[in-house]
Amino acid sequence: MAFDAEIRKQLLETVRRFVSEKCVPLEAQIDREDEMPQSIVEEMKTLGLFGLAVPEVYGGLDLDMETECLVALELGQTSPAFRSVAGTNIGIGSQALVLHGDEAQKNRWLPGIASGDFIASFALTEPEAGSDAASVRTKAVREGDVYILSGTKRYITNANKADLFTVMARTDPDQPGAKGVSAFIVPRNLKGVSVGPPERKMGQQGAHICDVNFDQVRVPLDHRIAGEGEGFKVAMSVLDKGRLHISAVCTGMAERLVREMVRYGLERRQFGKPIAQHQLVQALIADSQAEAYAARCMVLETARRRDAGEKVTLLASSTKLFASEMVGRVADRAVQVFGGAGYVADYGIERFYRDARIFRLYEGTSQIQQIIIARELIKAAEKDML
Repeated sequence: MAFDAEIRKQLLETVRRFVSEKCVPLEAQIDREDEMPQSIVEEMKTLGLFGLAVPEVYGGLDLDMETECLVALELGQTSPAFRSVAGTNIGIGSQALVLHGDEAQKNRWLPGIASGDFIASFALTEPEAGSDAASVRTKAVREGDVYILSGTKRYITNANKADLFTVMARTDPDQPGAKGVSAFIVPRNLKGVSVGPPERKMGQQGAHICDVNFDQVRVPLDHRIAGEGEGFKVAMSVLDKGRLHISAVCTGMAERLVREMVRYGLERRQFGKPIAQHQLVQALIADSQAEAYAARCMVLETARRRDAGEKVTLLASSTKLFASEMVGRVADRAVQVFGGAGYVADYGIERFYRDARIFRLYEGTSQIQQIIIARELIKAAEKDML
């Protein structure tokens, strides 16, 4: 749904206030304790943040892509752990159902996802299938009106909190690559589903990733999303949208870091004047501002084109590549501007430096984005040559 300007303004002001008043003061605590306070989770439910991308008929806000990205830009202004609380419900955990589920599946699960009563996770990555997503080994063997699901998924965001998993599994062992993969909704309470302990990570404390094991899980036939063998198509359509959302979060973080650099540059004095008056420090700040602005423009332009019905695979990958690499450069410059203070925990800059690193890995590494960009350009050129 396209929000009118006034409703969008009110929504963004509400999210901005939530971030500045509730999230920012808790950043250091969450990094230290690796746990999100339940009070924050409940407030996010009240604000409707779990249902940003769920259609209104199922209890969501049904935001268009541009408005969702504007919200993600605001959520990116604080520790990304806050966004991750609802992130899988907004994106990869729910969108397979939104885009490809049948009406019975949508009615059964989307209202709970939109309210935050159900946490949904996306289970694609495996010990031997990460960037090579088409090589999944998790199997789903059909026996009558159920599939017997067996395998292990790795690094699954929000798995320890999840009630539902969107699982990619191989249903046809004779079909190579992506052709034999199907998508399923798998409730956590099915017998044979187990979740490992949260991994210890470099950054984004408070947002957890875990292994998920499926041991002869009996998944009803009506839990399959779309047709048999269409799982890879489902996964890729979900990731196209998710890459734009993640790009917006990266951009929001970069904008926060630019503000922190300017503020500290005016406070910190060296050689008799604020360091913000030294030209080499100004260059670090200026380069960061220019790149953050470029990323914002890419995010919003691509979102508008998606809202207009265009296929944006090329642009979404271009945006994700640029924004995720950009925020890493900005975080590095922020440490440089802060100097020794940027390397110690008190100022929080080292936390952002650690948090930013994952963006170049998940929802498709930078190298996967490069492959997609080149592939899409070559396909378009070959089509023009015919």
